[in-house]
Amino acid sequence: MPRILRPTVLGLVLSSAVVAGLIYSVTWRPDAKEVLAVSCPVAAPTLVAGQAIKIMTWNVQYLAGKRYVFWYNLIDGSGPDDRPTREDMAFSLDEVARVIRDEQPDLILLQDLDEEAKASDYQNQLALLQERLVDLYPCSTQAFTWKADFVPDRHIFGSVGRKIVTLSRYQIEHAERLQLPVAESNLISRQFQPKPAMLVSYLPLNDGGQLVAINTQLDAATLNNSNLKHQMQAAAALVDKYESQGTPWVIGGNFNLLPIGQFLRLPAEQRLGYSPDSELHLLWEKYPMLPSNPEATGIDREQWLTFFPNNPAVGEPDRTLDYLFYSPKLQRVEGYVRQEDTQAVSDHLPVVGRFLLPAD
Repeated sequence: MPRILRPTVLGLVLSSAVVAGLIYSVTWRPDAKEVLAVSCPVAAPTLVAGQAIKIMTWNVQYLAGKRYVFWYNLIDGSGPDDRPTREDMAFSLDEVARVIRDEQPDLILLQDLDEEAKASDYQNQLALLQERLVDLYPCSTQAFTWKADFVPDRHIFGSVGRKIVTLSRYQIEHAERLQLPVAESNLISRQFQPKPAMLVSYLPLNDGGQLVAINTQLDAATLNNSNLKHQMQAAAALVDKYESQGTPWVIGGNFNLLPIGQFLRLPAEQRLGYSPDSELHLLWEKYPMLPSNPEATGIDREQWLTFFPNNPAVGEPDRTLDYLFYSPKLQRVEGYVRQEDTQAVSDHLPVVGRFLLPAD
């Protein structure tokens, strides 16, 4: 190498090392499997074999509410809004707490709660919610799905911290975070993008068995959402394992996938990112789901819609993206989507099911 070029090359190498160090310092690289902390007092009751258990799943959209069209709400990223006001988040927080208190589920699977994120004014939203529900849910566990001290996207340009959270009236013995496949991207972009996961909680039964409760949120639908298939394969493999072991389980959350038949009911511009052959079939072909395909596509299908986009072109809930899948060992007693008083709270509506645990 000519001597005159050596300082230039050395400078480029040093600059690259500094940039790489900065990226490493502000981003998050979770392990494929992580043991999680569980907050649960000894006095919390234990599930009883054969009892009924009421379960809710709800994506609360980081308490942002419905008065905005965020940049990511439109398929071309042109939504004008970047963040909600503190006042709107306070309203949504009170509404989420009100609905939960009214429903009083035994187990709650929440998606999209923020902590130390610029978009939500650096709130610890789980702590704020727990202050309002401290008398109902002694046990909880949580897992990040997106975390970085700084994201250089012009819509964010600051920190992100997004979680899935499980709240329980009953003992949680232990919990773990299982990484889902991450969408392909270049090496630098990959450091800043969301890292969806499954939050797996193990609830002991009084007969020595356990109920496995899995909380998840898959990738949002995009023009190239091939990664959703890989994530569904991972979810199916996990519940297949528990089923083969004879362990009752439930998995709930925001799957961002349509039930059979809904694709053609959406206007053409709203179908982008979805497939007429939904990847959900990897679960529904083997296990019951709530809502079921006949419910979500039948004569009363409007009752089972769970998604109301923050999109001025859509004036009401128009698709189903949120579900509870469960082991055939559980017996469904009832199920519904709470629609009547939740459409101003989040772009997702809560799905509620009551089940009987196996008696032996």
